[in-house]
Amino acid sequence: MKYSSIPSAQTVVYNCKANGINNIVISPGSRNAPLTIGFSEDPSFNCYSIVDERCAAFFALGIAQQSKKPVALLCSSGSALLNYYPAIAEAYYSDIPLVIITADRPPHKIDIGDGQTIRQENVFQNHIGYSANLKLDIRNTNPLGLGDTEGSQQVSIQRYNEEELLKALNIAFQDKMPVHINVPFEEPLYGVVGKPLMLTIGAVRKEQENPFVEDLDEFIKLWNTAKRKMILVGVHDPSHEVQELLDSVANDPSVIVFTETTSNLHHPNFFGSIDSIIAPIEKSKDKEELFQKLRPEILLTFGGLIVSKKIKAFLRKFTPEHHWHIDPKKANNTFFCLSHHFKVQPIQFFEVFNGGLVSQPSNYFSFWNSVKKGYQVKRQEYMAQIPFSDMLAFHHIFKNVPNGYQLQLANSSTIRYAQLFDLDPSLHVFCNRGTSGIDGSTSTAIGASIVHEDPTLFITGDLSFFYDSNALWNNHIRSDFRIIVLNNEGGGIFRILPGQEDTENFETFFETVHHMDASHLCQMYQMEYQMAENEKELDMALTSFFGKSDKPKLLEIKTPRVLNNKILLSYFDFIS
Repeated sequence: MKYSSIPSAQTVVYNCKANGINNIVISPGSRNAPLTIGFSEDPSFNCYSIVDERCAAFFALGIAQQSKKPVALLCSSGSALLNYYPAIAEAYYSDIPLVIITADRPPHKIDIGDGQTIRQENVFQNHIGYSANLKLDIRNTNPLGLGDTEGSQQVSIQRYNEEELLKALNIAFQDKMPVHINVPFEEPLYGVVGKPLMLTIGAVRKEQENPFVEDLDEFIKLWNTAKRKMILVGVHDPSHEVQELLDSVANDPSVIVFTETTSNLHHPNFFGSIDSIIAPIEKSKDKEELFQKLRPEILLTFGGLIVSKKIKAFLRKFTPEHHWHIDPKKANNTFFCLSHHFKVQPIQFFEVFNGGLVSQPSNYFSFWNSVKKGYQVKRQEYMAQIPFSDMLAFHHIFKNVPNGYQLQLANSSTIRYAQLFDLDPSLHVFCNRGTSGIDGSTSTAIGASIVHEDPTLFITGDLSFFYDSNALWNNHIRSDFRIIVLNNEGGGIFRILPGQEDTENFETFFETVHHMDASHLCQMYQMEYQMAENEKELDMALTSFFGKSDKPKLLEIKTPRVLNNKILLSYFDFIS
């Protein structure tokens, strides 16, 4: 086996290996050659080559999202690492551990006019758990060979580098945060040795679940006396344990549980389409009275960011008396009324909390459940009468997704349409809701599919898909990977948001009208391509789309650009 001749390169590789970081996503370059040699020559690492650094970072994020372990990213110096930033921000806000390893020039070569030299130290400081700026090995710090204290200086540098690495890796493992390790290298870069150096390997502290010791008596008393309690769940990984604990709470007539597509929680008593409850109230002449009737005395939240803008607007205006949030790290004051933060995992909280609960007589659940049943009937009626559109396409897609699939959703219109439908509980649903950007959704889905046992379906809009088309420049796409692109020839969500108008400026600078399709991309990247332009073609395509194949498949659904927003907005009128 070959090893880089540079001590700091060996140190980084050894520490990753010793601490179980075995997935390495490498973008090609010269300055990172010492690290690339170290990782790629060691068979204990799974090395993935992704040329585009932005795609590489989201690809790594997808792997970490599913494996729940840190994934390492490796790139060259200069502008390369700046392309990591969108995925780093997403990882930061989604609590996903990435270890970003960037090669750098020696300090004395920064700001002297050389190419691909930028100020890399602490470049991600606003969205990173820790920045470890390693020191240049002594063999390169003195290019003229002057001085006689190289040995002692190198020992000091080695000790410093090891300590910095350990700090960074501990934060990645313990706090589930991205960390940055910046490693300066001087040429020559490609030197190798047959035997490794004798290095000290630091072991990270493995994550430990602290016992929940907070006294809940007063909180349970408040809960048991309240007539209106709302539980709202944001982004949440599938969990049978949390599901079972929440099921018992949901049987209380004074409790309503609002979930989202990304909550991965299902129960007949849960309210899974939040906007279908709130939108009709907004249109009612009795909206003040109805909103007061929906207003909870206690709001209990857990999980990540909330998709529904309507529930956020409602709870910010009709604030609960108490808002409690459950999360071991952070509590976003999303509704501007946060009163208590339980710093614990939801499963630990409910194991204690449920033991003291007493059901409270109330019509809170029964009233809103009757509203839910009403809109469910009306939704079926509406689907039966609307023309071909985004909404009808989603209706057919979700009826046909096989059980057990991983479902990766792009942001913007895709995730918001998904909120309106009831998905099968066997589906595992994910979406980049940390920053909620359209960039990187395809790359994330492909990375996630690598480590997920079941097949993956990725649903996306056209702008998001074309924006991240380099994601397909990837030799790791499984043959059972499926993509559905809703192509309405522009940013359809801008026709739904306030400010929509039929002008040339709007179509050019907001909606971004185009006439592209995905057929040529599929031909270039050797994917099977299907296209549907009406309901009959869509139904026919879906009958074979999920079948076994030798190549990944893409289904492009073309819908009417100027009709989709009218059909969606009319849906809320119809169910009202």
